[in-house]
Amino acid sequence: MNDLTAFNEQRAEIYWWLSSLLASELTEEQIEQYNSFEIRTFLSNLAETPELTASVNTLIDKLNQLQTREGAQLELSADFCEAFLGSDKSSALPYASLYLDKSGLLNAKPAQDMRELLTKYNIAQKAEFNEPADHIAIELDFLGNLIVMTNQQSSEEDFELYMTAQQNFINEQLLSWTPRFSQICKERDEFGFYAAVTHFLVTFLQLDMLFLTGE
Repeated sequence: MNDLTAFNEQRAEIYWWLSSLLASELTEEQIEQYNSFEIRTFLSNLAETPELTASVNTLIDKLNQLQTREGAQLELSADFCEAFLGSDKSSALPYASLYLDKSGLLNAKPAQDMRELLTKYNIAQKAEFNEPADHIAIELDFLGNLIVMTNQQSSEEDFELYMTAQQNFINEQLLSWTPRFSQICKERDEFGFYAAVTHFLVTFLQLDMLFLTGE
């Protein structure tokens, strides 16, 4: 495995991790895992990248606060619901259509575009996750799969085509709306764990674009 292949695998894992965080509430067991040596080491290693230091440290700080929060799992589940499952007036709804389509309606053109991309690359939406295709968790899961598929290309030409596809997807399908999504989440999430998650997401996407464009 060469360095670029290994780096791509790490990128895919980060996107899958973020997808899982934004797909559903954390369980007691998952919250406990965030205190493990393995995950704390993973986060500390991420924080060593200067562009990510501030956002990762904020996330670590929120995880530390969770350890002493009364009824942490129930409270964090309530935070998730308030942050992502309310109305567009009270929550940071995690659907691209609401930010990118003039209609302001769910399942608009961004969702259609996402369904077409899933079909084009033969990537299946998880059956148990019954959400419009432009939900942030589905888009991040797709990106992780697209990165892994990039590593599977046998020719340099196809490899570069898939790397370009990643770049276009991040620029057009994610960075086009996630900064606003993150800002609203920051305003609505009083405890701040999910605000930290979405802020890290945007920071990581911006850094990833620099990698993909060679800047």
